Amino acid sequence: MIRLLAPRTLALSLALAQSLTLSLATSAPAMADPAQRVLTLGGSVTEIAVALGAQDRLIGRDTTSTFPPEVTGLPDVGYFRALSPEGVLALNPDLILSETGAGPQEALDVLNAAGIPFIVAGADTTPEGLTAKIETVAQALDLPAEGKALADKVAQGLQQARDRAATVQEPKRVLFILSLQGGRVMAGGEGSSAESIITLAGGINAGSGFEGYKQITDEAVLTAAPDVILMMDREGDLAINNDMVMAHPALSQTPAAKAGRILRMDGLLLLGFGPRTPQAAVDLHALLYPGQG
Repeated sequence: MIRLLAPRTLALSLALAQSLTLSLATSAPAMADPAQRVLTLGGSVTEIAVALGAQDRLIGRDTTSTFPPEVTGLPDVGYFRALSPEGVLALNPDLILSETGAGPQEALDVLNAAGIPFIVAGADTTPEGLTAKIETVAQALDLPAEGKALADKVAQGLQQARDRAATVQEPKRVLFILSLQGGRVMAGGEGSSAESIITLAGGINAGSGFEGYKQITDEAVLTAAPDVILMMDREGDLAINNDMVMAHPALSQTPAAKAGRILRMDGLLLLGFGPRTPQAAVDLHALLYPGQG
């Protein structure tokens, strides 16, 4: 069993990456007409709303909603796990669509008291969970036909990814690193969104023996023995360059580091589990198995 270190809060990283276990559920009160002033909280929900053709109804977003690039021109209400109810109410939304985990609860209580319909899309990162998320957002926007078409398209892409993964004869062991702050490796474990996309791409998650995203010991890193190290492509304080990996006492001794197999992808694409997830699986597969199609 892997020994775990105490977890550290990494707000924006966990917004992109944390695998959540709460179920999809909140439904909106019946409305006479489809909502026209919609606030989206969570990158995948924003992507879904735009893919459904509802971009002209969006009046705001949260900090994690960065795709497509046009949405960055919308007012930003901040990190969706640390909402200011005043900032949300100032936009006068008639519907809020959110990923699971919005908060804090005090802010949600204020929004609930204001009578704004608040619909939560699930965080299940299985193919079935993703299509259910799409259908939930589509229902909330009163776009059932568009929702079915998008869900069918995404489901087809996910099935193609699973079929492609099944052809891999020698799966790579992949360790996803969320952060390396203070020299401590925070990795993606069982049930995480990182594990889901690694599996869809035909790899094996090297982070085992723990769930979600946790800091793991140097011993655990060596035991994982990844063939590939995978990270989000980021800038600033949370960026992890190759020199940092090679200077780490445990990561530098892994087969991945010794072979120079250190990969990066856009975080929202890789871990967001929205309409682009089939493409993320294609891209990651190509990185893991170059030349195999």
